[in-house]
Amino acid sequence: MSTSFAELRSAPPGCAHCNLPVPESELAADREHQFCCPGCRTAYDVISAAGLAGYYGFGERRQTAVASTARDYAEFDHPAFQALYVKRSPDGLATTELYLDGVHCASCVWLVEKVPLAVPGAVSAELNVPRSLARLSWDPDRTSLSAIARFLDRLGYPAHPFRGAAIDQRRRAEDRAMLVRIGIAGALAINVMTVALALYAGWFGAMEASYIRYFRWVSLALTVPSVLGPGRVFFRSAWAAIRSRRLHMDIPIALALGAGFLRGAMNTWADTGPIYFDGVVTLIFLLLTGRFLQQRAQRAAADSTELLHSMTPSIAHLIDQGVIREVPVEALSPGQMVLVRAGDLVPADGVIHDGESAVDCSVLTGESRPVRARAGDTVYAGTTNRNASLTVRIVETGETSRLGRILQELEAGMQRRAPVVHTADRLAGWFIGAVLALAVVTWLAWQWVDPAVALDNAIALLIVTCPCALALATPLTMTVAIGQAARQGILIRGADALEVLSRPAELVLDKTGTITEGILGLITWTGPANVRGAVLSLERHSSHPIARAFEAAWADVAAVEADQIQPTVGSGLSGVVGGRLVTVGSPRYVRAMASDPHDLAASVADHLTPVVVAVDGIVVGAAGFGDPVRTGARAAIRALTIRGWRPSVLSGDVPSVVRAVAVAVGIPADLARGGATPEDKLAAVEQRLAAGQTVVMVGDGVNDAPAIGRASVGVGIRGGAEACLAAADVFLAHPGLDPLVELVDGAGRTMRVIRRNIGISIGYNLIGAALAVTGLINPLLAAVMMPVSSLTVILISWRSRTFEAVR
Repeated sequence: MSTSFAELRSAPPGCAHCNLPVPESELAADREHQFCCPGCRTAYDVISAAGLAGYYGFGERRQTAVASTARDYAEFDHPAFQALYVKRSPDGLATTELYLDGVHCASCVWLVEKVPLAVPGAVSAELNVPRSLARLSWDPDRTSLSAIARFLDRLGYPAHPFRGAAIDQRRRAEDRAMLVRIGIAGALAINVMTVALALYAGWFGAMEASYIRYFRWVSLALTVPSVLGPGRVFFRSAWAAIRSRRLHMDIPIALALGAGFLRGAMNTWADTGPIYFDGVVTLIFLLLTGRFLQQRAQRAAADSTELLHSMTPSIAHLIDQGVIREVPVEALSPGQMVLVRAGDLVPADGVIHDGESAVDCSVLTGESRPVRARAGDTVYAGTTNRNASLTVRIVETGETSRLGRILQELEAGMQRRAPVVHTADRLAGWFIGAVLALAVVTWLAWQWVDPAVALDNAIALLIVTCPCALALATPLTMTVAIGQAARQGILIRGADALEVLSRPAELVLDKTGTITEGILGLITWTGPANVRGAVLSLERHSSHPIARAFEAAWADVAAVEADQIQPTVGSGLSGVVGGRLVTVGSPRYVRAMASDPHDLAASVADHLTPVVVAVDGIVVGAAGFGDPVRTGARAAIRALTIRGWRPSVLSGDVPSVVRAVAVAVGIPADLARGGATPEDKLAAVEQRLAAGQTVVMVGDGVNDAPAIGRASVGVGIRGGAEACLAAADVFLAHPGLDPLVELVDGAGRTMRVIRRNIGISIGYNLIGAALAVTGLINPLLAAVMMPVSSLTVILISWRSRTFEAVR
């Protein structure tokens, strides 16, 4: 049954690929399936042709239009690229890892991992959704990496090289080794506990002595590999601490494990007295598990700047003897000429040889307005060419470029950061020393009272006061809090950040993208409404950000046809609309061709970018463009100020703009500094740190990354650059500054739970120590009591409401 175009318009269907509404311009009555864009149509055809229509059976699947780049990915087959990112296995297969854009759910996993069915020669594809990382394997004799990348691109997953393969491989090896240790410890603990249950059951019955002896020796045989295998890490750590003459929490743990094991072995050999093997192996398993979880939580903070490099393109258009070739950026060298097309990222630092355009430097400088660039001007890697093609002669590449130096400063700043000393760590040193001293005193004292129980009482003391509860008090609460925060869109990469954020400090805010929206918008308009359609008619023929801002602000205004359009790069454009000459552009450009009897250009505030409109030689309108302040920013800053925080603004934008925005959100103008380079921001943070201040830096661009990495705590805002987010300790997934207030409040609640846990664990250990010193408990009872404090801390942490109230 055919469908008329009128019926489609009255009830527009959803896109057959992504379910988004289909625009009227894309409707086709002769098609069975409708698509919102050519990208979705291509993806649908590719999926269907490959026999992967099962993708559309997923209830949850892609909800965004496909944005295929249409690249041929020839640079992926370049020898320089292959040498850097592709590994060859002995069987002749090639493997690599690629970042994929657009990955978000299980349907993406299903589709990407079906690549071998669709691309002959592809052997396997594995997708890590949280990291958007695809591990690919293929036969180079049958297909190429570029062919696989083109297939993924057509599905809506543009591919980028993964530059951290070596680090990632080492981490996987470390995780596998730790999981093997945990698995062995857990298996041995289960078996020892099973034997222990048999022995405990024998207390209530008349178990024969031969069976008791047998079970004791079986327990010893199972405990030996646990102590000498997985438990070896605690003894190595304790020995290293002793050699370096410092107290470490692993010292009493090792002493308790060693004393319990040796005493149990002695009792097993003598066939008398209790054995403590079930407590020993259980303790090894629990401590290894807790250590692994803590390591995984801290892993993100140790991430190097892999994501930072995505700020530069993976390819460049090299001009070689008049021929333009796509090459990987790694193959570029100083002195070469590259073509940077409109909309492309600049691949390396260089000097413009030919062309004139506007360059968006906000990613580096924070300036919200594109900068005019012409022959002889310097452009930097990572910036975006907006308007027209440029020919650039390369001066610096890779690590020697400005972006590369910023990334190196970022890494150095993260390494120089002084570690936060947690309350639990400070108490641990005193506690460990006191426990060790008290154990010696207990053994000596009982030598006078009853030598037969002196060693048992000392061991009971070491076991019952094992600092595992104290060790869990901080990391476990932090882990639970971080998990609760993540469910609220607050991603915390380091537990130490919560301690810093729990107390008021210096709050340094970037402007562009943090306090403001980070996009150019129409702020003011002075002029008749009937001129707006003529303005849009011209701006449709421009790719300048101001043109996009006009279209966004006047989306409901109808435009008419325009002809004889004459653009002037960096100034404006003119054309004939409805038989009348219309000119739109900068005041200087328009006034050269028109009069301004009412001086409308002067009506635009100093901190806004003025654009004037003239019709038939007379200026009739003026628009002011700027970066609008985020909704709720003023209320959020007021809330933080009430809580004792001291906010200020540090931005790379024009000083007058920065001061105006600061005043608009309630920050005094004298606390707002503009025109700051990334190096200036880093220096400002270091100056405050040197003065003994705690500094929290909030930003969203590469220009903020070094300062964020050096600050006591760095916070990245949603939509910010990858470099900033890789450096940040906290990432706020929701826009605006309201999540910052929620983060501060949640951090305060978390620290209160930690202090309560520390108090409970210390109080419990004091009671247990008193019982052990006085001989009221033996090592077996101490082994039963020891996990109680840990269990109490675990339950309190698990039930705590740290970020639960966040909305």
